[in-house]
Amino acid sequence: MTATNPRQPLRHLATPRMATAVLVALLPAFGPKARPTVAADSPVIAPAVSDGFAAFQRDISPRILAIRPVDDAKHWRQIEPAVFNLAEAHAERLQALDDTARIETLAALAGFIDRIRDAAASRPVIAAGRRVIGLLDPARGLDPQEITTIALAYDTEPTVFKQTPASGQSIAEVADAFLTAVHEAATTQAPTTIVVLGHGLPTEIQSYSIPVEKLVDALLPAPREAGPPSATGDQPVGGGQAVDLGHLVLICDDCFSADFLVNLLDGLEAACRARGLSLVSLPACIAGTNHGRYGHASVGEKFVPHFWKDVIELFYVRRPRPATVTLSGFFDGVDSMMYGYGRAPVFTGSRISGWRIVDPDLVQDPIVFVPLTQDEVAELRLILGLPADAPLPHRLDVG
Repeated sequence: MTATNPRQPLRHLATPRMATAVLVALLPAFGPKARPTVAADSPVIAPAVSDGFAAFQRDISPRILAIRPVDDAKHWRQIEPAVFNLAEAHAERLQALDDTARIETLAALAGFIDRIRDAAASRPVIAAGRRVIGLLDPARGLDPQEITTIALAYDTEPTVFKQTPASGQSIAEVADAFLTAVHEAATTQAPTTIVVLGHGLPTEIQSYSIPVEKLVDALLPAPREAGPPSATGDQPVGGGQAVDLGHLVLICDDCFSADFLVNLLDGLEAACRARGLSLVSLPACIAGTNHGRYGHASVGEKFVPHFWKDVIELFYVRRPRPATVTLSGFFDGVDSMMYGYGRAPVFTGSRISGWRIVDPDLVQDPIVFVPLTQDEVAELRLILGLPADAPLPHRLDVG
């Protein structure tokens, strides 16, 4: 997490910059990761990351919209990076198609993302009877009330973990207490939202030195009867204990939170395969920062990350409050507020006709990941023309 106002970076351990200012400006949905090799003249996925999304926007998006128009330009802006991310993940398959089939497939992928997004929109995040577990960075100024106040406003039960000198607990002790609470919520099927605010790395909750593997273990049941590992990598894995994490929502507002959550979700699937567990559903996850992005915070009397500050503004400060905070509030309201960080509107007359980058380092562009059912994974295979047993992640970036 990087502090702003004053803009002064807080301490990070081994956090190499994962995206240059140019890449951040051009790629609102990308961080560094392995990419399949494709032809240099590919009209879908350019070989260089630095011009891949820009080329997609310029050359491919208009053709998708020609056969699958949208009524709201803002909506396309919200899902366009998710369409590109999905296209990049399946670049090799898309390259095998002729030009017409490729565009039709991309349009079908956009429709698939929209359907999953719409189906998940009403999923509760903060609601009456839904517990909230918070983990706050030990830094001064990040007050437990940043979570407890909004949680209590929705008649939900908050439990917040934060190491302070007065607590008499070490960082490790607070981390263990947090993981114990997460394990209880995961295994008792209690509807729960888990909020992490602080410093992060792609592979750990940095503030408390919690590696992604430890959080995976906390979310899964303790080992008991285990069935054989899956031969295909598909879910659910037969013969073992059922694991349903669909009652959970994880919110991470820290640096590289999208990368961390992808590692977490992939780690859950891999652990279930290895342990012979039947994974019924992954949790829904909200990343306050996009792939390869730093998080930022405003520092004054309080230390509040930009993403969580906007959540409080939209769902606590403003009136009237919604009866329940759902994923749709993050798709629309929070996304719109966060889009202004690092960008300035371009006006045509009195109407906003676009945006320009003014400070690439401040761009965060949150992402929501939702779990996919077996039937939805099968539908995605069908759209892509993949074999019925082709392994696919049981999660989807929906923008």
